[in-house]
Amino acid sequence: MKRWTPLAVTYLVLAIVGLIATWTFNVLAIATDSRWFGEWFTNGWATQSLQVDLLILAAAVGVLIVVEGRRIGMRHAWVFLPLSLVVAAAFAMPLFLALRERRLAQPEQV
Repeated sequence: MKRWTPLAVTYLVLAIVGLIATWTFNVLAIATDSRWFGEWFTNGWATQSLQVDLLILAAAVGVLIVVEGRRIGMRHAWVFLPLSLVVAAAFAMPLFLALRERRLAQPEQV
């Protein structure tokens, strides 16, 4: 029987929070007959759903960066967290993934 590791539980909790939080606003948007995609660029329940969706995604990605960075021995992986806030997450996450792949491609040091 496979056990739930603390990291797996963390990701599961983030997934459940993301589901409940975003769909709370989705249901409110549907109930109030909102202009779904139009509200993403103005204000309303659909906007709140998108904001919560991105917030939970950012938390899961932050955990992934720190844990995966430690697992494969990347020094200073935590730097990608403030980098995503200061520059952009769309820059920091792909950069992390690129450096991760580079690290994984290195032969093991004995």
